[in-house]
Amino acid sequence: MDAKNRFETKATFALSRLEWLGFLAVSLVLAFQHRTEIRWGVFVLLFTVIDLVGYIPGAIAHRRSPDGRVPRAYYVAYNTMHSLVTAGVIAGAWALFVRPEWALLALPIHLMGDRALFGNSLKPFGVAFEPDLAPEFRAFEQRYRSQARSGASGANGSAPTSVEDADAVRA
Repeated sequence: MDAKNRFETKATFALSRLEWLGFLAVSLVLAFQHRTEIRWGVFVLLFTVIDLVGYIPGAIAHRRSPDGRVPRAYYVAYNTMHSLVTAGVIAGAWALFVRPEWALLALPIHLMGDRALFGNSLKPFGVAFEPDLAPEFRAFEQRYRSQARSGASGANGSAPTSVEDADAVRA
């Protein structure tokens, strides 16, 4: 993936998930080491508010929608609540106005769990709210795979240089 080609191959997506898994592991180890110092009610609140605000309303709207389409506000809510920036702001505000505490580990545990274990990150407006392979992406994936295997040149005339599996990825 780069700034001009915003998709990932299976290998690059796996590497990203490994990074997120590393962050998840560190967060879980810290939570385990400090389990007696965690206010578990606060932990559960911080862990669940991400999906209570950012996922569940959109998931309900998606299931109720006859065509699966939901208003953009649900995507914005999901992306806002599942953002590392938002988690940082929440943690910073909590530490400033309440107190710094180990329960704040709920935020990276939730977000890194979503990314590492489920492959979920932010949702683009142009795809279904619930994961579903877009026909356009399937067609792109087939063309990309075919081009990479045949050694055909890219759009700018250059030969493909990837040494990893040519399959583009979906979560």
